[in-house]
Amino acid sequence: MKQSAFLLLMLFCLQHVNAQQYKKLHFSSFLVDTHNDIPSSAIAKKVAFDANLKGNTHSDLNRMFEGGVDAQMFSIFCGGEQKQPFNFANQEIDSVYEWVRRNPARMMLVSSPAELKKAIKEKKLAAMLGVEGGHMIENDLSNLDALYKRGVRYMTLTWNNSTAWATSAADETTPGGALNAENKKGLTTFGKQVVKRMNELGMMVDVSHLGEQSFWDVVSTSTKPIIASHSCVWNLCQHRRNLKDEQIKAIAQSGGVIFLNFYSGFIDSTYEKKRDRLIAMHQAEVDSIIKTSVDRDYAAIIVAEKYKDDVKNLRPSLSVLIDHLDYIVRLVGVDHVGLGSDFDGIEAPPAELNGVEDYPLITKMLLERGYSKKDIRKILGENFMRVFTACSKK
Repeated sequence: MKQSAFLLLMLFCLQHVNAQQYKKLHFSSFLVDTHNDIPSSAIAKKVAFDANLKGNTHSDLNRMFEGGVDAQMFSIFCGGEQKQPFNFANQEIDSVYEWVRRNPARMMLVSSPAELKKAIKEKKLAAMLGVEGGHMIENDLSNLDALYKRGVRYMTLTWNNSTAWATSAADETTPGGALNAENKKGLTTFGKQVVKRMNELGMMVDVSHLGEQSFWDVVSTSTKPIIASHSCVWNLCQHRRNLKDEQIKAIAQSGGVIFLNFYSGFIDSTYEKKRDRLIAMHQAEVDSIIKTSVDRDYAAIIVAEKYKDDVKNLRPSLSVLIDHLDYIVRLVGVDHVGLGSDFDGIEAPPAELNGVEDYPLITKMLLERGYSKKDIRKILGENFMRVFTACSKK
């Protein structure tokens, strides 16, 4: 009996030491998430980021600190149906500015590597901005410049909807999908001007959501490292939003980084089929939302979020997300992978991740998979700092 009690005590002590080890590493590391949709989600739900939103959203200010998030790139997003998307983008930016204004001791607006380092030193959440969807510049380079001046430091060239100058993954993979203004897939002459102007400004070019032809046009046009702010691996989950091996290699060769999306449908090939069966049970609600000019995919997300208790049982484990990370590391090395959750833009992250407060569990699993502390620090934030610095240099 004494021996059994001793063994149980030793096991408890070992578990306690391991827990302290991963938490110590996590909270002493620099962590950046390159994609969080709370600005648009907060508008839709009529809530404030600096309120207690647990149970209502994946994110709020207090939980950012609970999860050890040092820098958050807030997604400035609207769907292709939005009227005057440039004005809407500025309204969302205003929201982030207001959050910072109300919380000067806890948040800091960041638009340069130097400011990012200052925010980290002062232990403030670095609030950064990324535009999701090139339609928000309304085919006008002066609008791109204006967004840069307001602090936007990456732009996803398309969302699911194509622009006049770039075709999306959704349209390139859908029969009869929209073509660009030159009546073909990929970037137009103006689209290449957009990429070149982003390079000149110091704005990261984001290829998440892009169709393959558009992607390769970016690769042949950009002179700076390329990022995918929230994408996963095609070979592990054959979704149009994921990247094929040659694309992953091209991003790495540019010096860029793939930041992994936490959406269950991008990491587990069985998830969306199961979710769609659930959605079909509530099709009338989806159709009703679509009639308000909301994209079909986004309408499905809204309904799935409403029935999140049912969706919870369909979610894959965190280990499936880490499989995607392992794959990229084996293919191109640990310098080219990071985290871009898509929290508050998705209805179903992995089962263990209910919000930003659960980020330490990723560090725990990376340690369990045998990653060194040095490599974990790269994944959590140092890879981002490198590519952000490289793109900022003019």
